[in-house]
Amino acid sequence: MDAIASIHHVPASWLRNSDLAPFIPAYWRGLIAQRYADNTVRVYLCGVAHFARWTHQRRLAVADLGDDDIQRFLDEHLPKCNCPQPVQRSRHQLRAALRHLLASLGHAGILTERQAPDAVEDELRRFDAHMLNARGLAHNTRIGRVRILRTFLQQFCRSKINELTEPTPQGLRKFITQQLERWSPASAGGLANALRGYVRFRAVCGDQVGHLLPVIASPANWRLAPLPQTLSAIEVTKLLAAFPPHLPSGLRAYAIVRCVVDLGLRANEVVNLGLDDIDWVAGTLRIGQNKSRRVHLMPLPQTTGNAIAQYLRSERPQTANRRIFVRHVAPVDAPIGSDVVRNAIRAAFLRCGITHTRVYAIRHTLASRLLNEGGTLKEVADVLRHRNLDTTLIYAKVDATRLSAVAMPWPGSAA
Repeated sequence: MDAIASIHHVPASWLRNSDLAPFIPAYWRGLIAQRYADNTVRVYLCGVAHFARWTHQRRLAVADLGDDDIQRFLDEHLPKCNCPQPVQRSRHQLRAALRHLLASLGHAGILTERQAPDAVEDELRRFDAHMLNARGLAHNTRIGRVRILRTFLQQFCRSKINELTEPTPQGLRKFITQQLERWSPASAGGLANALRGYVRFRAVCGDQVGHLLPVIASPANWRLAPLPQTLSAIEVTKLLAAFPPHLPSGLRAYAIVRCVVDLGLRANEVVNLGLDDIDWVAGTLRIGQNKSRRVHLMPLPQTTGNAIAQYLRSERPQTANRRIFVRHVAPVDAPIGSDVVRNAIRAAFLRCGITHTRVYAIRHTLASRLLNEGGTLKEVADVLRHRNLDTTLIYAKVDATRLSAVAMPWPGSAA
């Protein structure tokens, strides 16, 4: 089948007359192999045709195409595009189509290496390696800190010759002030930790930056002051019943929720569960890629195992991916992200009328239930896989049984 012939003759002519034409069949086969729907493939081809017309007019060589060209196309050409109809102008669709195009050209060995490395990205790669190898920070923690530092370096430490300049107290104060306008006090602690970690990294590299640490002050936030948000037993029952038979991807969502309710797994731990992590004979579940970077072997409750088994048998698409939970839309060979876990739980909250929005409320609920059934804080720490027992101390506030034994009578009360 001629891939170009499957779209309207106007964008088809743009493709045929461009330097991208020889690479379209491989691009089309790649989308089909990832099980994209026929209509989505046609939409992406029309998007590539629009981009091909733009690159042809500017005489851009295929081998030199990169992310910066796509960004210029989206930012400069698209807002004032007057290309003849029919033309694909959806920014979201164009970005997705062109991301696949660069991947296809890269796999074919067409793209040339960029000669001038980006100083900011190079610095962030070194900082990420430092956080992993010297600090042992978890993957999601590193991603969050790199995101913060990317914004900081691009705004205040970039020079005209693609070299980083040393941070200044004034630049740090200005950046923190800007960020605090849109961050809560609890989240601002992560901002301060990221900036401190970077300054210490620069000190390890030999820079004289010790004077910058006092500039980075954490906003006042008493982390253990509020009570943990928990669900009642009735709310947990309603949550587990909020998965009607014809719910799209309902078996996957139900199995995800059971993993969090029964085992207290974090979102990234659910995402990283593999088929080889379950021992069905012994009834155990191995959690390897977690925040503590340790392997934990946990008993697999029957309800959780049944939910996972039903999903594997009845709903999981055929794929070579070894993760338990995978995408149900193209590309199906890719595992789900943490956002799928959070969205599945939040959607269940909405369906059963629960006002909670935080996924961590379910972990808090498991800890509270363990304490109410006679468990100790050490046992709660083991189940929730806390590295530090101090993290678990917040749950002492919801241990009503033990607190009532040591509570003093309120002055003036009958007790």
